[in-house]
Amino acid sequence: MLPRAILFDLDDTLIRAYAQPEEAWTRLLHIFSAHLDAHDAGTIERVRVAIMTEARAFWSDEAEAAKWRLDIPGARRLSVRRGLARLGRPDDDLADRIADAFTEMRRQEYRLYPDAHATVDALRAAGVKLALVTNGAGETQRAKIERFDLAHRFDHIQIEGEFGQGKPEPAVYRHALESLGVAASDAWMVGDNYEWEVVAPQKLGICSIWYDPFEAGVPAHATVRPTRIIRRLGELVE
Repeated sequence: MLPRAILFDLDDTLIRAYAQPEEAWTRLLHIFSAHLDAHDAGTIERVRVAIMTEARAFWSDEAEAAKWRLDIPGARRLSVRRGLARLGRPDDDLADRIADAFTEMRRQEYRLYPDAHATVDALRAAGVKLALVTNGAGETQRAKIERFDLAHRFDHIQIEGEFGQGKPEPAVYRHALESLGVAASDAWMVGDNYEWEVVAPQKLGICSIWYDPFEAGVPAHATVRPTRIIRRLGELVE
């Protein structure tokens, strides 16, 4: 049985945007190997680990994360600067060039998941009301929505930078539901972020459909389980 409404996440749900960062950073750092004096895989790996360790620490600091949520490229610059400093070779100019190159590489590599359009179109044809609920800056997210021909497929589009709040704030989900004219018990939330698309929606009575295309499995620290786990978007309508 399909619900009356479904709220979809955007990044790494409908489009592949930021998944598997370890592999992406390794590829990017090989390009800068000469600048980093990193002439072997072990050195590249140490740089990658340092950058990603600083990035995780950065985003785990709620106060700092709140200041930078709408400027991901700027936050990435800070993480790379701190990563290089962690290795004892601070170089802000090089760090910024590396961070900006990573941002551009990721942007160029955005891809629509193969069954995204077909799944959304099938749900619309079945009479399900659809909302796209995404965090991020308005200009950045709108560009993705237009690039992948998503705007006309949704009854409501809600972007953190335009709405003024982002997931997992309760007001975000409530506003989307009100815009669609449905109750929480009549809706599903579909997405890849465990906190934003499983934990927070369930607190409001929304069924949580966790999208796990790489079969990472439920996080070991999870205190709640999703209503359902899918590996492909097409499973929603099969």
